[in-house]
Amino acid sequence: MSQLVRLKAVLFDLHGTLAHVENPVTDTEISEYLFSRGYEVSPQQLKAAWAFVSFIEYPRYGYRNLHSFFSRIFWRLKVNVDVETLNWIVELLESKPYQLYPDASEAVVKAKKNGFKTAIVTTIACFQFKKAVQPIRKHLDFIMIGYEAGCDKSNPKMYQRVLEILRVKPHEAVMIGDNIQLDILLPKRLGMNTILLDRERKNMECQHADAVVNNLNEAIETVIRKFGKS
Repeated sequence: MSQLVRLKAVLFDLHGTLAHVENPVTDTEISEYLFSRGYEVSPQQLKAAWAFVSFIEYPRYGYRNLHSFFSRIFWRLKVNVDVETLNWIVELLESKPYQLYPDASEAVVKAKKNGFKTAIVTTIACFQFKKAVQPIRKHLDFIMIGYEAGCDKSNPKMYQRVLEILRVKPHEAVMIGDNIQLDILLPKRLGMNTILLDRERKNMECQHADAVVNNLNEAIETVIRKFGKS
């Protein structure tokens, strides 16, 4: 990252960066329940349908809640589950909500207080993490989701759209995230700055990122130190 760059925006990935799900519900867990109710849906079938709805159909249709989202998954599987079964699955998933990481709030607030525009960039449906980000919502200029962009995050269009909304050029933005392909390589190809968040210290030597850190506080300090406005 160059000292001459005038940075204007800090973009954050959601899953694995700002928030996570503690002990998430697994495909196997849901599949076993479905079998117990007389519905033959294997873990792989469920995973495939879930991915299709998440990455292809949600960006097109924007389901408003987990109930309609999972109803679409079962429609894709051509499985007509009863209301009780669907409600049980929805309640199970809602019992394991997204939670902010301990360092998330401070990092977003600090970025905003230092004069940077801030945004979340994720394919994930808003209803899945809306409550989790409530404490930092007023410090975010925008939340870019799959439905807003009309595509999943692996499509450059999502980044181009959020930059357009924030009115910044690619080189005036930095993306902070934990996924090398989606949060580092893709924005890099668009001319953006990038910081890899490696909480478990697995990719600390990543040569593609402008910086590699193991927590969000370090990420924001890196941004301020190298791009802080005088």
